[in-house]
Amino acid sequence: MDYKKPTVAIIGAGPAGCICAYYAQKNCDVTLFDFAKPLHTLLYTGGGRCNLAYAEYDFRELAKFYPRGEKFLYSVFSKFATGDTLDFFEKIGVETYTQDDLRIFPTSNSADEVREKILNSIKSCKIKKEKVVDIYKKADETFSLKTDQNDYSFDKIVIAVGGHAGFALADGLGHRIIQPRPALVGLVTKESLKPIQGVSLKSISAEVFFENKKVAQVKDDLLFTHVGITGPLAYKISSLCARINYTDKNPLKVKLDFIQGELADGIDLQNLLNSNPKKDIKNLVSDFTPKSIAHYLLTSNNINLEEKCCNINAKMRDLILKSLKEFEINVVSPTKEGEVVTAGGVCLDEINPKTMESKLEEGLYFCGEVIDVDGFCGGFNLQNCWSTGFVVGENVGSEN
Repeated sequence: MDYKKPTVAIIGAGPAGCICAYYAQKNCDVTLFDFAKPLHTLLYTGGGRCNLAYAEYDFRELAKFYPRGEKFLYSVFSKFATGDTLDFFEKIGVETYTQDDLRIFPTSNSADEVREKILNSIKSCKIKKEKVVDIYKKADETFSLKTDQNDYSFDKIVIAVGGHAGFALADGLGHRIIQPRPALVGLVTKESLKPIQGVSLKSISAEVFFENKKVAQVKDDLLFTHVGITGPLAYKISSLCARINYTDKNPLKVKLDFIQGELADGIDLQNLLNSNPKKDIKNLVSDFTPKSIAHYLLTSNNINLEEKCCNINAKMRDLILKSLKEFEINVVSPTKEGEVVTAGGVCLDEINPKTMESKLEEGLYFCGEVIDVDGFCGGFNLQNCWSTGFVVGENVGSEN
């Protein structure tokens, strides 16, 4: 008697769905459903260059880059982590290189090339441009899948589409959804930072407080905007604080340290003032931070920009030093546009990390952004897709 491959529907032809299809196709009859262009989200990653992964090869260390899901990912990453990702891309013809900041990109610097190579690797799979609107388990333990165009029946179902489409399908199958919140997004501040908008700083340290308790300490690049802050530092803060209900009345207090490098452990400002008595204070402060920020710090403290260093008294000195070392801004909300990733999704307690199968519904699997896992910028969210997609692909065709 001929072996009949199990039929598998993968909902979502994004990074997680496609790598899942790649590994499932050897044992399963795979159909992907996506009402959008397959792998269209990949085209925007890494500024179009496609930041595939991050060069951390210890899976436990890699998991530390995920504010939600670290422990859950131990099992997943032990099966498929950064080295396995690079092996996969080499296998399908994508060469890669690693930047000094450990972010990994295709040698071509082209997300289009990566998309083409992945789609070529799953040509044996069917891709249907249809929107899945309902799934339910039938009496014979197979799944009925309804789209906006047709009705289907499958042995197994994989939900690999992120966002509200995936959440709605998972919810309909009895799974608890952790409320999605914006992450990896710019931040709006109570203070007007227009005088320094467009100024960027490298490797700035920040301490974050909420209701007088320290909730985060981070270091990364920062860009000031007309409404607040953005860039990797802001993204980390937004991610780490995604579950905190901060508002304009109860903001996040962020203290920025502008003194980096050799002077990070402290500066003797009084000695510098004494050594440069005829120097304008604006020029002295500009030795430590860009001129526009130096001017902003001084005017915010009502200190005359042209005041000579010899006229700076102890009170003024302490205000300047505090502004340089603990410049405080109050974050009142995430920005409304530019959201890269959401924190939230299918509750991890209801998923088996060894197989990514639902603990509530046999034959139902999850991978990618639909689950309550999210990482920082740098290829970590794609790594979640590659790794969880692999685990599903390897297990969906096996007899459990």
